[in-house]
Amino acid sequence: MDSANKSNNNDRYRIILLPWLAYSHISRFLAFAKGLAKHSYLDIYLCSSQINLQIIKKNLPDKYSKSITLVELNLPSTTSLPLHYHTTKGLPPHLLKTLTADYAKSGPDFEVIIQSIRPHLLIYDFSQLWAIDAATSMNVPSVMFLSGCVSLYSMAAHFAIRPSGEKYPFPEMYFKDHEIAHMKAIGKYIPPMEEIDTTSHPFFECMNRSRDIILVKSTRELAGKYIDYMSEIVGKKVLPVGPLVEENSKEDVNEHVELFQWLDNKQDSSVVFVSFGSEYFLSENDIEDIAYGLELSQVSFIWVIRSPDVGVKTSVVEQVLPHGFLERLGDRGIVTDKWLPQAKILSHSSTGGFISHCGWGSVMESIHCGVPVIAMPMQFDQPYNARLAKELGEIMRKKMDEGVDKEVIENLVKLCQLRLL
Repeated sequence: MDSANKSNNNDRYRIILLPWLAYSHISRFLAFAKGLAKHSYLDIYLCSSQINLQIIKKNLPDKYSKSITLVELNLPSTTSLPLHYHTTKGLPPHLLKTLTADYAKSGPDFEVIIQSIRPHLLIYDFSQLWAIDAATSMNVPSVMFLSGCVSLYSMAAHFAIRPSGEKYPFPEMYFKDHEIAHMKAIGKYIPPMEEIDTTSHPFFECMNRSRDIILVKSTRELAGKYIDYMSEIVGKKVLPVGPLVEENSKEDVNEHVELFQWLDNKQDSSVVFVSFGSEYFLSENDIEDIAYGLELSQVSFIWVIRSPDVGVKTSVVEQVLPHGFLERLGDRGIVTDKWLPQAKILSHSSTGGFISHCGWGSVMESIHCGVPVIAMPMQFDQPYNARLAKELGEIMRKKMDEGVDKEVIENLVKLCQLRLL
């Protein structure tokens, strides 16, 4: 961590960004960091585990070298959780509780980071009370950044603050029975907000302790009614920071030349992109159903496939697909277990549809690129996201500015200035 040169520059503001260890959260915080870094008076420090920083470096062009610094956070290392598992990417599901517990013990190391950088502001994720405590001990204001679906957060705030029994005013955001049954079956069910003990869950205290404002990854065009309702009930200004769609780099294209050449040779809007995120494993039945569905559709497609068997029992994608699938497919489709530049693929003129799990980042990217979504939500907040995506499909798409809104910058600078008082 090279913070000395930046720390000596008194006319600049230093901001630490601290995402949760899930790659989806990290990528959104990184996109936010890039948006903030466009303002020459801000120095951004993005803090995460060693293994996550290795991934981030690949997505951080040299032009950000003077404005974004990557800072390593040392988690307690245990025999059951070695360094390469200090991330949710590739983490066996049974180790998630261990990772969460170890992450919560990172307070002492984060205090050292705070003392070294001496930031003007901390921007944290949904559950890091220990980070807020460290910042508060040094008179550093802190702000919550919620990078998921704002309608879900407004619902959470409603059941935390409103009197018991008062219904959430947007009934389209409730889980359906079949969604509950599926998530219970795979062990990824979130109980209804009215059933969660809001007095003990760290999310709600983190929300209460956010200084004056709460940041959300959205726009007023997409989620204005949820933003306004959340602002009303939490008593803080809820500010949308924009869609934060990851920029396309030349490296993304250079590493996948053959794929983009294949896309270039397809007709406009003729290809379906199929991806269920980096952290959801398809079951054997899922893979078989999707494969046969794609085969019968006769459309061209790109399918990013993740399965517990790929990379564990076998490194060969062909072995988890139905027998003879790739041979019958020919040049009509591409199937891979490798990471692909999703935003770049969605923005290509040949891409005409997106079969998605409806992670919030994927929803935002599809709307930004104007690509219709076939929603197959799998877990966590994804049914909420899919419902909102359906609602948004009835709204005329507006061009979304890729920059961070000036009102957000204005409020962050005001909070930074509090550190100087």
